[in-house]
Amino acid sequence: MKKKAVAAAVFCALFVIFTVLVRTVGVSVVGPGDAEVGFSSVNTAARDAIGVRPSLYKLTEYLGYAAIAVAAVLAALGVGQFIKRKSLFRVDGELLALGGLYAAALFFYSFFEIVKVNYRPVLEEGKTVPEASYPSSHTMLVAVILIGAALVAGRYLGRRAAAAVSVFFALITCVTVVGRVLSGVHWITDIVGGALIAAALLFAFSAVLDGIPKKE
Repeated sequence: MKKKAVAAAVFCALFVIFTVLVRTVGVSVVGPGDAEVGFSSVNTAARDAIGVRPSLYKLTEYLGYAAIAVAAVLAALGVGQFIKRKSLFRVDGELLALGGLYAAALFFYSFFEIVKVNYRPVLEEGKTVPEASYPSSHTMLVAVILIGAALVAGRYLGRRAAAAVSVFFALITCVTVVGRVLSGVHWITDIVGGALIAAALLFAFSAVLDGIPKKE
């Protein structure tokens, strides 16, 4: 538990440091709409090498919807327990902790929609100004939702079923992250930022989960 808490703190610190660097190092006007972008040399080199792949962008969008569906199912499970047991404190601790994890991810998603660090390297269809892109909220949300769900699955399913779910969710997460990189809709630093904050949240959640006694 302590090691995981330390890991969460380390990844949180790395995210903060990396974010400051993104805002201060190699900042140049290289994005659409005269948007300033940090680590401009690295980001533009990656953008030029990768290009834009709309099909991969759509795939990652669909995988994001699938992740949200998983979160909705788990939320419904928690609500069902609340209604049946007539007390929030009688809802499984695992589900309450998972709800806290998802709430934290939504907070950071909303925060960086307001506090803009970088803007996307491409304009969305029908828009005249680039959207905020750092950290990659898609990367963060899919990783947090699915890996968080996989960590909880081990407490509700048999060993083989839990392992299968974990592998499946990990695969979807990897495809989403790689697909997001190759789609060209994010700077490479956006993906790194999203991965760092997801890691911080997941290690913190795993540490909390270790403190919740497993049911017989």
